[in-house]
Amino acid sequence: MTDKTIYRRLRAELEALEQEDLYKRERIITSPQSGEIRVALDGKEQPIINLCANNYLGLADHPDIIAAAKATMDEYGYGMASVRFICGTLDLHRELESAIANYLETDDAILFSAAFDANGGVFEPLLTAEDAIISDSLNHASIIDGIRLCKAKRYRFENSDMTDLRAKLEEAASAAPRSIVIATDGVFSMDGYVANIPELRRLADAYDALLLVDDCHATGILGPEGRGTAAHFGLRADIITGTLGKSLGGAAGGFVAAAQPVIDLLRQRSRPYLFSNALPPMLAGGALKAIALARAGDDLREKLSQNTQRFRSGLRGAGFRLLDGEHPIIPVMLDEARLAQDFANRLYELGVYVSGFFYPVVPMGKARIRVQMSAALSSEQLEHAIVVFTRAGRELGVIA
Repeated sequence: MTDKTIYRRLRAELEALEQEDLYKRERIITSPQSGEIRVALDGKEQPIINLCANNYLGLADHPDIIAAAKATMDEYGYGMASVRFICGTLDLHRELESAIANYLETDDAILFSAAFDANGGVFEPLLTAEDAIISDSLNHASIIDGIRLCKAKRYRFENSDMTDLRAKLEEAASAAPRSIVIATDGVFSMDGYVANIPELRRLADAYDALLLVDDCHATGILGPEGRGTAAHFGLRADIITGTLGKSLGGAAGGFVAAAQPVIDLLRQRSRPYLFSNALPPMLAGGALKAIALARAGDDLREKLSQNTQRFRSGLRGAGFRLLDGEHPIIPVMLDEARLAQDFANRLYELGVYVSGFFYPVVPMGKARIRVQMSAALSSEQLEHAIVVFTRAGRELGVIA
């Protein structure tokens, strides 16, 4: 094969990522997702404690969800081989959308193949150059990309800075837009803290704006029955985007839940919805069971909270530098990309699975290990993981 110029350039870019300690590698798991998993290491399977899954409620291997998915596949088959508006809409899809809307207390909901597609497809159908979007500076990449696809006037406010948000609202309002949308993560996934929904809601109402909240890291966890960030504060968001790939079973699929006119227009114009195959039946069947388990899962949320408090306390006591918060995302700050990778690799060797996060996922010089708690983790596993963290931290000079 001819060594074309583009291949030489791509190899050079990959080599530069290696030299800058920014290259990402995938590890092979050989078991179901859970608090303890099996991985392929040194040519054989080995057990390892998993501290980096989004499996917050521990439902990813729940037998009732697996049974529901199997039963649904037996009844409806493997896939729909069509997009929704041609011949891809099952009664099951509408049942799941209604269940999501009922759960989150909105008029309706619409399913997407992925949560990234939900954020990628929500802005462009609703807003034009006559409108304005004001987005938090640390919003998820899917929100950023979704906004880029939209012609609305864009503004960005400093992360959780309500003074700056008010200034951007004033600036946007001065241009007399047809409508304004404020977009924020409900929980900022790299930092593990919760958005200031009360103030965001107050400012949105003061400027006749809609409040859009990405609740991927909050649905199932925060608020009564796990209804999310706004419910955590006793409030409502106007548009909620979310996922079926974290607390709600951990498989795949995303959604938008909102007022009826919003959902109806997305069905007509949202490109990721219109031009992607319908969600596979087994995922819809499993998600319905996952929602039921999450709604009734106060015991799981309590276990998750206890695990989070215990692990935070243990790491702080050992001398690690953590970002503050109460969410099960626990960032362990290491600053340098190489150190984050070395630390993650050493923990992996010692039987604890975490991932290092570094630029461009987080700002340059803010590399970290993002630990994620799960209700599937036992007290014994947590205590062992704290011991392993402490050992690796001392070996690498992270703690004294």
